[in-house]
Amino acid sequence: MKIKDAVAVVTGGASGLGEATVMALVKHGAKAAIIDIDAERGEKVAAACGAGNAIFIKTDITSDTDVGQAVKKTVDTFGKLSVAVNCAGVANPGKILSKKGVLPLEAFNKVLQINLVGTFNLIRLAVEQMNNNTPNEAGEKGVIINTASAAATDGQIGQAAYSASKAGVVGMTLPIARECGDYGIRVATIAPGLFSTPMMASLPASVKEVMVATVPFPHRLGEPAEYAMLVLHIIENTMLNGCCIRLDGSLRMPPK
Repeated sequence: MKIKDAVAVVTGGASGLGEATVMALVKHGAKAAIIDIDAERGEKVAAACGAGNAIFIKTDITSDTDVGQAVKKTVDTFGKLSVAVNCAGVANPGKILSKKGVLPLEAFNKVLQINLVGTFNLIRLAVEQMNNNTPNEAGEKGVIINTASAAATDGQIGQAAYSASKAGVVGMTLPIARECGDYGIRVATIAPGLFSTPMMASLPASVKEVMVATVPFPHRLGEPAEYAMLVLHIIENTMLNGCCIRLDGSLRMPPK
């Protein structure tokens, strides 16, 4: 699919990987709807994209109503929906047993609701809308790109909820891609390693130095723009479908 003239929705588009993706899409001629709960940041990103290129829609991705309205507003504004990128997510680490006691079930469930159920929520509503599109010369109607994590397979102590949610994203990629093949819609997932995002910025410098040391090459955190580069490539490369691509500098995370 050509990026120029594509219309995308990007969850978590107000910061980090999502923001970089929005900026890259717009730079290459696409229109974008920024879906996030941070209205202040989201409006700033939309403004930075230039008039008519992006809109911000405050959205709870776990809400059927919110996401449905966001998809509708995107189509009403730009005429169609052809790309959906899921970047929204939370980490919220917690050991099963800690000095505070046993991990509350609601803490585990919250991570799954946002990272896994929220991702599926956009997928299902985007697929419904994309199926209305006129296929391009390759028979393609849309592209869906999800964000997993290296933690899907290399989860560390305290990451049970996060790892489970991201493993779920990886696990549902192939069956959804197989079904969506009948509709002319591709589905792929990116599993980033350690990236320079707001989530990472909250950690002490000493902790980040230790984490960076575990990356074989390059010896640094990934940049959000590098994630966005891969998003652009997936959109344009029709053979990328039903796959999970690690973007991690060969990182394999230690137990802790």
